[in-house]
Amino acid sequence: MTVNPNHHPAPITIEGRRLQGRVILITGASAGMGAAATRRFAAEGAHVIAGARRTDRLAELAAELSTGDNEVVAVPLDVTDEASVEAAVALAVTRFGRLDGALNAAGVTSDGTPVHQKATATYDRVMDINAKGVFLSMKHEIPAMLAAGGGSIVNVSSIGGMVGVAGISEYVASKWAVNGLTKSAALELAPFGVRVNALAPGSTRTEMWDQLPVDFQMHLAAMAPMNQIALPDDMARAALFLLSDESRWTTGAVLPAEGGHHVGR
Repeated sequence: MTVNPNHHPAPITIEGRRLQGRVILITGASAGMGAAATRRFAAEGAHVIAGARRTDRLAELAAELSTGDNEVVAVPLDVTDEASVEAAVALAVTRFGRLDGALNAAGVTSDGTPVHQKATATYDRVMDINAKGVFLSMKHEIPAMLAAGGGSIVNVSSIGGMVGVAGISEYVASKWAVNGLTKSAALELAPFGVRVNALAPGSTRTEMWDQLPVDFQMHLAAMAPMNQIALPDDMARAALFLLSDESRWTTGAVLPAEGGHHVGR
């Protein structure tokens, strides 16, 4: 079968107000899934605290999306810096009085080298951002949600958190760690009205995707039975489900959003 990695299904245009008036923090909000989620959640009526290291992009996004009904507030945020994470959560509480939800989307990918050739510094960087960054984010988001009487956290994992992938071992390890953090936190918080779930995207059309050689794009696209590459908004919509009341009876789950890749070949 010939696969066109740049083919996408027609975009879905249905919008509701499933996050009306809620306060949502997004890490990694300046690009890719994080930026798409900022747009999607604002369209659904949320006040969004959009955090990332690239503050110029955040400022443009906030100016574009803030309306009379809801605000998008840009905040400098480095998930490897605990004080930075704590300040972003504090801003949400100070400005809006509470924190209702969070999408922990900040992350980086691997360098493609096998385990025995991988630099220790590369491993540390990926684990610090992808795994420790989620831990630090939850550490400060959870108390704010407990104070608000409940909430929902979505941690961005990956298909790489469900299978092994040669060449990106530290990325895979970080995403398996995210799944473990998610499930453990879900057990701890279930009695207190805070749900914690993970979203596991497959290949998605982001800046990193556009930098890949076309032949490798085709290879990745062919690995999913649906033979397509997702758009960032596809992931934002899946995250919206996990943050909204539509998933109110779901916690500790890892939701695959990868075109059926994990099902088999």
